[in-house]
Amino acid sequence: MRCLSLLAFILLLAGCSSTEQSHLPPPPVNLTYHPELQALPVESMDDIFNLNSDMKAQLNQAFASRFGDLSATKRLIMFLLNNGDKSLRYQSGATLTAQQTYNQLNANCLSLSILAFSMAEHLGLEGEFQRVHIPEYWALDKGYNLLTGHINLKLRMPKVRRSDVINLYDNQGAMLVDFAPDISGDNFRTTTISKERVAAMFYNNKGAAALVNNNRNEAFSYFLAATQMDPSYSGGWGNLGILFRVIEDYQRAEQAYDYALLADANNNTAAGNLAILYQLTGRQQQAQEIETALANKRKTNPYYQVALGNEDIVKKQYSQALAHFRKARELDGRMHESYFGLARTYYLMGDIKAARKHLTMAHQRAQFKYDKERYRGKLAALNLVASNR
Repeated sequence: MRCLSLLAFILLLAGCSSTEQSHLPPPPVNLTYHPELQALPVESMDDIFNLNSDMKAQLNQAFASRFGDLSATKRLIMFLLNNGDKSLRYQSGATLTAQQTYNQLNANCLSLSILAFSMAEHLGLEGEFQRVHIPEYWALDKGYNLLTGHINLKLRMPKVRRSDVINLYDNQGAMLVDFAPDISGDNFRTTTISKERVAAMFYNNKGAAALVNNNRNEAFSYFLAATQMDPSYSGGWGNLGILFRVIEDYQRAEQAYDYALLADANNNTAAGNLAILYQLTGRQQQAQEIETALANKRKTNPYYQVALGNEDIVKKQYSQALAHFRKARELDGRMHESYFGLARTYYLMGDIKAARKHLTMAHQRAQFKYDKERYRGKLAALNLVASNR
């Protein structure tokens, strides 16, 4: 089993925070500024959630007689579909405001949930964001392993607010809106998160995208905004630590990781990145203790095996990569990522027949249209390569 330190820096994206911590000491002051970094303006809370007048007018026209009616929720989702490209294609990297999502309708579950929340709120419903506790899941992008999460939205009819009436109802009076059907179908545990936490996740995602693209001032601005919007959001502090590590400010990086773990002791991402920092600063024993603990936690997680396999591919250690992807397949034969990893490794080893076989299996197991189209394109390219041999 590879230890975590062999992975690239791990950025945490939306949905991977713990439940909110409200009794934290103030963060170290020097985490809120840096002499080499400039804080730029970012979207406000209103910018993230507000609907413009045209959007409100369309909603008013489409739902004129259904304000505050929970049964209108399905019509609301169809309204999103009919005003977009009729696919609501899931894009894990696109973090957009409500207005941007409405205009493009190609966004991640965070952005789509923000849009659905704002539209439902305008229609008189009450919305509640939920974090879905899915297993840790990584994707490699430009040398960074991006650890992603998931949120969904519960909508309710508004309660009656009269001095002489108390309106009680159970969960059957609520409706769940989830833009990742392959995740929600597994019935993972959920916890309620605040609107401020969702805004912090928005900033965190934007900062991660900026850091991957080496836009350091922009990354700093968004990570800082995340920690200011919700100081107990562990993910924002952990990613701020990565930025400080990238610019080789090890003191601030360690302080940020420590504060992230103070906010959430179960933030494995911050712990793993702290282990990397310990290695860089000559504290091998402390690094090894963290790595061993994390490896034991993650040994039954198929996505961890995929992440290790992807790292082996980067290092051109193909036999080890195959072993990790096979272990992931053994742990969960339904996920397409392990088959794609096998296909990719076999291709790099020159075994086109095995690559085609596993790519076909990845295509069969993919849930999202986006992934199916991606695999279909790769299969076409692979067949072209095979025909020219």
